[in-house]
Amino acid sequence: MYNGLFDLPWWGYVVVALVLTHITIAAVTIFLHRHQAHRALDLHPIPSHFFRFWLWLTTGMVTREWAAIHRKHHAKCETEEDPHSPQTRGIRKVIWEGAELYRAEAMNQDTLQRYGHGTPDDWLERNVYRRSALGVSVMLVIDVIAFGALGLTVWAVQMAWIPIWAAGVVNGIGHYWGYRNYDCVDASRNISPWGILIGGEELHNNHHSFATSAKLSSKWYEFDIGWMYIRILEMLGLAKVKKTIPQPKFGEAKAVPDFDTLQAVVTHRYDVMTRYMRSLRRLCAEEAERLKAAHGSALDVRALRRWVLAGESAQLAVEQKQQLAVVVKQSPALSTALSMREELAGLWARSNASREQLLAQLQDWTARAEQSGIRQLQEFSQRLRRYAV
Repeated sequence: MYNGLFDLPWWGYVVVALVLTHITIAAVTIFLHRHQAHRALDLHPIPSHFFRFWLWLTTGMVTREWAAIHRKHHAKCETEEDPHSPQTRGIRKVIWEGAELYRAEAMNQDTLQRYGHGTPDDWLERNVYRRSALGVSVMLVIDVIAFGALGLTVWAVQMAWIPIWAAGVVNGIGHYWGYRNYDCVDASRNISPWGILIGGEELHNNHHSFATSAKLSSKWYEFDIGWMYIRILEMLGLAKVKKTIPQPKFGEAKAVPDFDTLQAVVTHRYDVMTRYMRSLRRLCAEEAERLKAAHGSALDVRALRRWVLAGESAQLAVEQKQQLAVVVKQSPALSTALSMREELAGLWARSNASREQLLAQLQDWTARAEQSGIRQLQEFSQRLRRYAV
């Protein structure tokens, strides 16, 4: 009995622990995240109930609490009300105390009532799955019976896996370090192009840009293992995908943008803004060299690039904003490009404007871009008129 029912070599226990924790990761990303929180896919009752049961055993997380906290994270992202933003709480706090932040927010009844709608509320949920301590205790007994004393280690790994990788790494590093495919308004980053260890959640910038997409990968070189599992479930008739990341289409450049162009630009707004930022990056490089030649060592070129390329002015400190304003006054090209960036983003931010008003604004924007004399803006405007539905 010391070795339990299964007497394995040392590497066998490692494999078992990795398999068990990977099932937990799959349950979190497929069931809790993509299915419950964002309704990106529908799940058949068989995998749905399995995932609920498995999460009860291995994490003790309550579906309503998890979905509500995550929805609030998207609604209040990078603000003081965000339950776990490293931008407001600090990266160390989120990485090392992410699970504590989750538990604290789970006590907020206003969060649960406002954001917890549509989650399971059947007899099992009310009488079994909300009893967190019972589930993880049952898992402890199972591990000890199966693996003996080493079952305690396997169980400890299971209990630590989600707090470390999901609450700490995804919520922390995923908003602090990595690369960005899309210039969305928050600080989300793709930690790695290969989403395997955390079930595809590594592709966090992609997710924040298209939160209701069941597929988190968007580039040809990116891999989302959670999406692979979803496609397998779909082929077995156990899942139905509702939405994925829209891929932009391009046609011949129209002489004047029309309603189809407007619809395509708004639909693919993150792609539009990402491409605009690339144009702005090239313009910034040229202007930085010109200003450097004019001001010598007094100009911090690296700092200038960081300030100019900050997607939102809120990401800059007051002193940085003041310094940027001084430099931009000396560069009409940068001043124009920065103001037009805000105008472009306003196309999909003005919810009270009619389609006719938005179209007029888009047509005016492209005309002014092409008359600006700024090569990067002219080239971008030509591409903007090629977006198609």
